[in-house]
Amino acid sequence: MILHARWQGEHRSDRPTLVWLHGFLGSGREWQPVQDFFCDWPQLSIDLPGHGGSRAQQVSGFEQLSARLNATLRQHRIQRYWLIGYSLGGRAALYHACRCADSSLAGVVLEGAHFGLASPHERAQRLADDRHWASLFRQQPLGDTLHKWYRQPVFADLREPQRQQLIALRADNDPQALAAMLLNTSLARQPYLLPEIQRLPVFHYLCGEHDLKFQRLAAGAGLPVTTIPAAGHNAHRACPQAFAAALAQKLNPV
Repeated sequence: MILHARWQGEHRSDRPTLVWLHGFLGSGREWQPVQDFFCDWPQLSIDLPGHGGSRAQQVSGFEQLSARLNATLRQHRIQRYWLIGYSLGGRAALYHACRCADSSLAGVVLEGAHFGLASPHERAQRLADDRHWASLFRQQPLGDTLHKWYRQPVFADLREPQRQQLIALRADNDPQALAAMLLNTSLARQPYLLPEIQRLPVFHYLCGEHDLKFQRLAAGAGLPVTTIPAAGHNAHRACPQAFAAALAQKLNPV
């Protein structure tokens, strides 16, 4: 089974394909404002299971998700590629890069994505939290859950009009599909991948200036971070031009 995906950019280019993986509640089209700066690259935007054109799909966990990503890349005959992932999409990209990718992977770029929880206590707490959120998605109107979701501390930088815009944008999701994806790809079920990151040949981490949680996470792990000015957790949405400029430096090192 393959994931829904959308081609754009310059297909005849000899550059690697930029493969974009969105965050929870989003879709491949979320990246468009950034993708517009890379029109001369081949690009593939993928909808993760439970989202967008892949909303009817479910996966049991990261291994199956990575297998579907591989199948999608093969279906589109991609020979060489970069993985660029935000939040959930970043975690999917990281798992794939560490556990399933081969030499056709040119590099991985994460935005505001967690590399995994080391302690059983942290895992148990996260699983309890995600089960709570999954029950909200399943049992109450989606709008009510989204209002609560976007008031989590990680989204504290959002102004109220921005928050309402996101809630309206996400309102066409299937709450049952979201609940299933949230649980099956919970951070609690993700392997602790930090030791494996250090063996990746090309790895970059981007983070919004005001996303203090993930800045501290990366700094505590000793990961080099490129900061996107005037942005919070969703830096590519808040400041697409600055994000694109930082990404271009990673894709085209001097």
